[in-house]
Order: sequence, then C-alpha cells, then structure tokens
Amino acid sequence: MNILVTGGAGFIGSNFIKHMLSTYDYKIINLDLLTYAGNLSNLEDSAGSENYHFVKGDICDAQLLKEIFERYDIQVVINFAAESHVDRSIADPALFLKTNVLGTQTLLEVARKHWEINPDDKACRKFSDHVKYIQISTDEVYGTLGNSGYFTEQTNLAPNSPYSASKASADLIVRAYYETYALPIMITRCSNNYGPYQFPEKLIPLMISKALKEEPLPVYGDGRQVRDWLYVEDHCIAIDTVLHKGEIGEVYNIGGNNERPNIEVVKFLISQLGKDEKLIESVEDRLGHDKRYAIDNSKITKKLGWSPAITFERGLKMTIEWYLNNTDRLEPANIREIVS
Repeated sequence: MNILVTGGAGFIGSNFIKHMLSTYDYKIINLDLLTYAGNLSNLEDSAGSENYHFVKGDICDAQLLKEIFERYDIQVVINFAAESHVDRSIADPALFLKTNVLGTQTLLEVARKHWEINPDDKACRKFSDHVKYIQISTDEVYGTLGNSGYFTEQTNLAPNSPYSASKASADLIVRAYYETYALPIMITRCSNNYGPYQFPEKLIPLMISKALKEEPLPVYGDGRQVRDWLYVEDHCIAIDTVLHKGEIGEVYNIGGNNERPNIEVVKFLISQLGKDEKLIESVEDRLGHDKRYAIDNSKITKKLGWSPAITFERGLKMTIEWYLNNTDRLEPANIREIVS
C-alpha cells in the first residue's frame, strides 16, 4: 500500500507515520511544507527506512500533488495538513482558509482525477476498491457544549473560531466529493491530542516549559473550560483502524474518555513537576472561547472495535517524562505566549 500522509512532520502526523512504519510494510510518502510547527527531526529515526519518503511542499500546489500521485502511485491519502492553532486563526483567518479549505479541495481534486477509473463516463463514477481518502478533522467543528451531553457524528456543525470554521468547511467539501463524485472518503474527528513531539504553543507542553523555568503559567479566564484529552498514540491506532475497517462515506468521532477542565490539567502538571500553584496566572479569556468539548466515541468502539487504552494520568506522566528527556523540544522559535 502506498500512502500519502500530508502534514506528516507535525505532531500527530509524525506520530502516525512512526506507528505505520513500525506496524506495516507500507510505503509512506510524507508531504509537508515545514511551517513553524513542522519538524523533520520528529522523524529522524524513520529517515533511513526504504519505505519512507519525504517531499517538501504545499497541498495547495496541484502540480506537485499530481507528480507525487504519479510517481508513487498513491492509493491512500491521509490529510493531516492544517493550520491548527485557534489563537493564530483569530490573528490571521485568511491563512487558515487557504490551507485548510483550498488546500483540502486541491488535494481532493488531484486524488479524484488520479483515481477515477472511467473519467469520461460522468454518469458512472468508479474508483478502485484499493483507494481511500481520510480527512483528519477535529471535535471543534461541533462548536461548544453545556454542562451535559456529548458530540456524536450526527451533531450539527457549529464552529465558533476561524480555525474550527475552516475545518468544518473542509469536512463539508470532503463530504461533497463523496456525494458528487463517489470519491471513497472517510472523516475522523478527534478530541484534544497530547503526547511526544507536540509543538510547545499548546497547553500541555507550554505549561511544562514555563513551570520548569518557574515562569507565570497563563490560563484563560477561570480555567474551567473542559476538554476531552486523547493520547496521540491512541489516536494513531484509531486512524489505523478506520483505514483498515472503516466504511466509506462515514464519519468517526475519536475521543479519549478523559474530560478535564484546563485548570485541573495545569495543576496536575505543576504537582508532577514539584512546582507551586502560585505560578498560575489568569489572563483575559480568548474571543469566542468554547466552554466544553466532549466526544461520544461509541460508533468507532462498537463498529470498528477501537477504544482508548491510555488513561489521562498515565498519558500525562509519560508526556512529562518525554519532555524532561527532550527539553530542547520546549524551546523552538515562534511560540505564542498564550494557552491553546
């Protein structure tokens, strides 16, 4: 199987490539533009594998995509490529629309043209049984929840930030390519990921970095915003499961069954690092800040047999240990001094 992984030098993408190379004898082609959050050192132990190939480039570049599909005979696309930081989307919405919406449409169109068996027969769109397109999305497309209830795959899309709106738009374009052209697609929507190799503008590595330096730990408002946390390895296994067992045209929610208020996460990190809670500093809340995310993942659990294996406490301890052993990963340039 020849798999194109877009955004594979980022946090989740690089963890997924590591998982796939260690599990299967598949050829992985990693296309990444290497923006601020992409880091090839995430995959330095994979670089020597004959099954791994890296291409630097943009998913908005249709000609490059066409060359990749032809050169490597791509059979599967897994699209991680995205601008993903909410605060950056508030500062520069246009960038998110370009990458997340137009980039996704460009990727879909190149895949469709390469995979279509009989493109001249508009009344009978056909694709090989061996090709698939998986869109990696987010629970943020559903908007926000009150104190009860969960996001299901039937929950209406109601994004509240430019980031989540761009991801919801991409999901709808992916769906349209299935309904219009019968392109064999699937969509996954995950909760907040954490674990090794995450860029340190995100909550957990940012708090670890600042706590180690005994700097103020900025927390939005009262910190009572609730998120469902998913260890990145569990997420990678879930995507692997969707790839091999998922039904074409379906959406699968992927959650960790680990709802926690942000302030509770920060306090746990402080306690594990032996620091003082006096470091916590409340800052002005973010515009349009969603109050609560919570995923019902019973569909993927019942139909595909996947469930998260890593508890939040165990996952956080493993994550802390990894960053303590890789403190250089807490120091890249362009870190925004605000919590995700």
